[in-house]
Amino acid sequence: MSHDSAPTWFGQPRGLTILFLTEMWEQFSYYGMRALLVYYMTRQLMIGQEKASLIYGAYTATSFFTPIFGGIIADRWLGNRRAVIIGGTIMAIGHFLMTFDSLLYVALATIALGNGLFLPSLPSQINDLYEHHDPRRARAYNIYYVGINLGGFLAPLVCGTLGEFYGWHWGFAAAGVGMFLGLAVYTGGSKYLPAVQRAPAQSASEPSTTSKNTVLLLIGIGVAVTVFRSAYEQVGNTVALWAETGVDRQVGAAVVPMTWFQALNPLLVFLMTPLLLARWRKRTEPSATRKMATGAFIVALAYAALAVVAEASSRGPASWIWLVGFFVIYTWGELHILPTGLGLFARLAPAGLAATTVAAWFLATFSGNLTAGAVGTLWSSVNHGPFFAILAVLALAAGAMLLTLDRSTSRIESER
Repeated sequence: MSHDSAPTWFGQPRGLTILFLTEMWEQFSYYGMRALLVYYMTRQLMIGQEKASLIYGAYTATSFFTPIFGGIIADRWLGNRRAVIIGGTIMAIGHFLMTFDSLLYVALATIALGNGLFLPSLPSQINDLYEHHDPRRARAYNIYYVGINLGGFLAPLVCGTLGEFYGWHWGFAAAGVGMFLGLAVYTGGSKYLPAVQRAPAQSASEPSTTSKNTVLLLIGIGVAVTVFRSAYEQVGNTVALWAETGVDRQVGAAVVPMTWFQALNPLLVFLMTPLLLARWRKRTEPSATRKMATGAFIVALAYAALAVVAEASSRGPASWIWLVGFFVIYTWGELHILPTGLGLFARLAPAGLAATTVAAWFLATFSGNLTAGAVGTLWSSVNHGPFFAILAVLALAAGAMLLTLDRSTSRIESER
């Protein structure tokens, strides 16, 4: 049976739903732990802000560095399915280790190790659900991205609430349970997933000019995304700290828990994605890098607005409404750049090297998160308004870099 005539759920291959739900629970565990991490380190373990920022940046960066090796292992030896199951199990163990104060670094290393196998092996299966000419393929990654953010929306509400009100360790344990639920979905729905592919041996006589151009393009995009993520990743770090001390969270007689604000971004992804896809269907869809550049510019606007608010409210907390407004603009920009970049890397992957090429996308995430941790150390030495202005400049620079790559991207995609 061809892909075009295969049974579908919601107009897409059934395997996409399985991958969607698996990733939803994996992201529930990741964002659940991440929502607590900075607060846990500074409040429970009494680690200073600058050191906590570096630890946070190093952990999130390492989580996106190990997929480089995990992608190679999956493509060459394990196959995507076994890599997902083994990696997910290791990650769940790491989340449960977070319930012990003395095992912080061991737990973080364990999660990062498991993530190396899991992260590139799951989305790399999406392409094989579709025929090459299937028009649904380009937007499949936006739908998959909703799964990522649905888990990210639930995580602060469940893990954040448990951690903030009942004890940090309860929140970390809930993250571990979420990871096991994702594995249950994946193994139960494996019959709907594509067959395992491994990297083919390449003949020495095969032309390599196009592949070299493709590699150079992906490197250029990776550099731009690194700059972008140094600003983008502050949401779980310095923006979270600002929400704690610089925002009036009083709503009527209640005070909104600080971790709940981190649920706004994934909630908005869930609500905005259908609007964005409908907008692209009604008009000529921009090229991949033009979409990404637009997203970086919009995120720059969000941080610029936050800089103005932070500077204007230097004498007292800002209204929580401003933070909500920031997340609306920020998320609209994110939807243009991150799922688009992931889909572009997957589409340009050589046959049998899907996990390795997708892992290269996460290498840009690694370097960006590492840079974000370093940028976050400025929080204690720079006023909040200028600090957010620096983030706006970084996002703006990333957008400009992506625009310069637009012509090359269009040419290489048209040749495939």
